[in-house]
Amino acid sequence: MKKATLLVSLLFVAAFLFLAVSPGVMRPFGAPQTAAMDEYFISNTQTDVAANNAVTAVVFDFRGFDTLGEATVLFAAVVAVLALFRKLREEER
Repeated sequence: MKKATLLVSLLFVAAFLFLAVSPGVMRPFGAPQTAAMDEYFISNTQTDVAANNAVTAVVFDFRGFDTLGEATVLFAAVVAVLALFRKLREEER
């Protein structure tokens, strides 16, 4: 039973990977998909945000709350790992 499940899972993953890279599904290397949003950021970053770097403007101005949430999750993970190591060190004493 376990081998059959493993084999079916492996075949499913292999089929998914082959379908994902089949011609017509992926764009050719070096040919990115363009969107209207990309053009908006490129055209209006300097006037809307007064920043010369479009990447920085997107991360900190256009998506500021998302970046704040990511930083909060990262901070919580670091605090949890430090608390775990501190507890392990106290148990060794």
